[in-house]
Amino acid sequence: MLSTVYAIVALLVGSVAAQSQAPAYGQCGGQGWSGPTTCVSGYSCTATNQWYSQCTPGGTTPPVSTTTTTTTTTTSTGPTATVPVAAPTGSQIRTVTSPVYHFYLQDRGGVPVLGPESSSARFTISGSISLNYSNGTKSYLNVDSAGALSLGSTATTTGWGLEGDTIIIKNPRQLNFLACTTSNSTYYDVFLQVGNSNPPGRSCSMVTMHLPCLC
Repeated sequence: MLSTVYAIVALLVGSVAAQSQAPAYGQCGGQGWSGPTTCVSGYSCTATNQWYSQCTPGGTTPPVSTTTTTTTTTTSTGPTATVPVAAPTGSQIRTVTSPVYHFYLQDRGGVPVLGPESSSARFTISGSISLNYSNGTKSYLNVDSAGALSLGSTATTTGWGLEGDTIIIKNPRQLNFLACTTSNSTYYDVFLQVGNSNPPGRSCSMVTMHLPCLC
């Protein structure tokens, strides 16, 4: 009689154990799963994805893995604003008689020449004449010993002045310049008139130079 009771108890325990394990090829895990997470003998719980694990043939039951999804937020920025370059300060200097009517003084390869308004320079006149570049640097308009105008990093000619809108040298007073042809008809070399002759071998016209009309 006692052996019969033991047999019944063993049967009930085995039944409970069997009910706590998932059957072959049954679900044994996954996100939100509340059923058994181990498999019957000879099968192991294998994760198919984060939502479903299944009992597949195998000797052991590995732990069910959990997949963590990470979201990366990328913040985009707008285009970088372009900072405008300030225009050079000062006044234009131009000639007003033929053959260089409204030709403008400017820097061409480090040499002061008369040329088109589109490339004209800006100058400040205060004893010296400075050519003001858009990057904030300056060159100074000088007269060499032969009368040719040149640009330099320092002012060696400091007797410039104005009579009305006319550019002059004060001492000795001189307001006449020579515009001399070059191989390019768009540009003329410039000399301060010294004496009564042109620079040797040059074809030149006497001109005066002015600020734009002050009227």
